Amino acid sequence: MNQHKEDEITVKTEHKRDTKLMNIVMMTNTYLPHVGGVANSVSTCAAELKKRGHHVLVVAPEYEHAVEDEADVIRLPAIQHFNGSDFAVVVPIHGFLRRHIERFQPDLIHSHHPFLIGNTAVRVAKKFDLPLVYTHHTMFEQYTHYVPVGFEKLKLFVIRLSTGYANMADVVIVPSASIAEILRQRGVTTPIEVVPTGIDLGRFAEGDGQAFRQRHHIPIDVPLIGHVGRLAPEKNLEFLCQSVGLYLQNAPRVHFVVIGYGPSEPSMKAIFSRLSVLDRVHFVGKLKDRSLVDGYYAMDVFVFSSKSETQGLVLAEAMACGVPVVALDAPGVREVVNHGQNGYVLHEENSRAFADALEQFFSLSTEQKKQFATQAQKIAKMFSLEVCIPKLLSVYEKLFSKHFARQQRDESFLDKMAGMIKTEWELLSNLTEAIEDII
Repeated sequence: MNQHKEDEITVKTEHKRDTKLMNIVMMTNTYLPHVGGVANSVSTCAAELKKRGHHVLVVAPEYEHAVEDEADVIRLPAIQHFNGSDFAVVVPIHGFLRRHIERFQPDLIHSHHPFLIGNTAVRVAKKFDLPLVYTHHTMFEQYTHYVPVGFEKLKLFVIRLSTGYANMADVVIVPSASIAEILRQRGVTTPIEVVPTGIDLGRFAEGDGQAFRQRHHIPIDVPLIGHVGRLAPEKNLEFLCQSVGLYLQNAPRVHFVVIGYGPSEPSMKAIFSRLSVLDRVHFVGKLKDRSLVDGYYAMDVFVFSSKSETQGLVLAEAMACGVPVVALDAPGVREVVNHGQNGYVLHEENSRAFADALEQFFSLSTEQKKQFATQAQKIAKMFSLEVCIPKLLSVYEKLFSKHFARQQRDESFLDKMAGMIKTEWELLSNLTEAIEDII
């Protein structure tokens, strides 16, 4: 970080207007320009908190093509394209971070991952005697294919590690009630708060679907199925392609558009080619801003099959644009999709049943489709920033008030040292116990 950025952070700490405006450090293993739900969630949340007068400092890995000299972002050295993925893994050398944290004078630490930078978040919170918030964004056991170890017990290790991490936080935030129940069943005893990741409804208020179709050579008058997301194995895309492909075989006028990029794109194309429908499938790559919104408005129905999400932000985005959804039942999906009202939820991973659900949707009358679209937009309002950010701030404020009262008790130097040693022991014990579970 250059001197200009350090001065900028210092100035912000000198202009806190009152105790309700906070300095918040968000620590995450994925951030822009990485494409994914967590990166988008952290970015959107940070921007909205700043609009409301709070100060947010994001600590994230270095990424190729990241904007240089970003305001309010500290980048940590990282290994790019870990194991062939589009993730960056942070190198655990963070000594220089302490100086920047001191200058920022945070009121709390908000961790978005239970490992790597997440461990650093625990240490920073203890070092500066700050409350630690942890958001459980992802079902991490669905991502074990990125680690070059081929045994099923690795999933148990990841579950145990993330559960132990949650119990080191002062409060755990989850985007849906389904995930809250799963974490409790796994043994999380830390207080859990349900706070969905908010979306900016204004951003999705209008779009030009016809212009999108023209740009990407999709006929204006054909029914269009759509999907948005990172194209990676944990998204269950092989099933999705098989399901949509089966429907396309029996619906010669229907097309499919895929917005996103990732390592699964070649295998997805191979499935459509094998089913002889690739000529009606359009891979348009990563889109953002107005181009992405236009893409949603071009769709008649959105399809989703991931089981690794805790919320599925793209579902709320599609619905904000009035696009109904056909999806597999999963945590985060059932809170958004009301079967038979704004889409269809499939409780069995069966490609023929998924294709039949698409057939059922396209068989609806024009008026019925309009009703689905209206209900979709109604549900999307429940996930607006105007609803979700106040919930997050309420969690912050209650935690900060409780912690402030505790801080009034003086701690000796020896007490502080003992606390730091205890933190290191907890991190080591969590890792050790997770390993013991798989041996």
